[in-house]
Amino acid sequence: MRNISDIIEKYIKEILDSSDIIKLKRSELAEKFQCVPSQINYVLKTRFSIERGYVVESKRGGGGYIQVIKVRPVTDAELIDEMIGLIGYKVTQNMAESIIIHLLEEDVISDREARLMLTVIDHTVLDIDIPLRDELRANLMRAMLQSLTYSR
Repeated sequence: MRNISDIIEKYIKEILDSSDIIKLKRSELAEKFQCVPSQINYVLKTRFSIERGYVVESKRGGGGYIQVIKVRPVTDAELIDEMIGLIGYKVTQNMAESIIIHLLEEDVISDREARLMLTVIDHTVLDIDIPLRDELRANLMRAMLQSLTYSR
């Protein structure tokens, strides 16, 4: 059975299929899924990040809402360039995975390419101490993304 985070993510993505910009009320979502509002925050933070192609804005207060925007790049090369721009001096495994998942969801890379990339950036493969591991991961991600740009 899927967990509540997966269900909430699927629901929000289904709404986003009909519109690239949606406004949601955290309390209404929490009530709909019978969870605490912090669960909604968790889903938005982990599943709707810029690395995954979303911008989330929050307006606080009584009439507050959360706006989720699906960012749609014009070309694959533009998306790859945006992802390269997100990678700094070092990158965590979670951020790298989010970038790879985004590229897969946008059909920029195949399932096979995604699996290979996920294997390369895994902490069990990069068996060195942090922060060197995150620096090496950033270099590997940049190199893989740049090779995608030239092969398209």
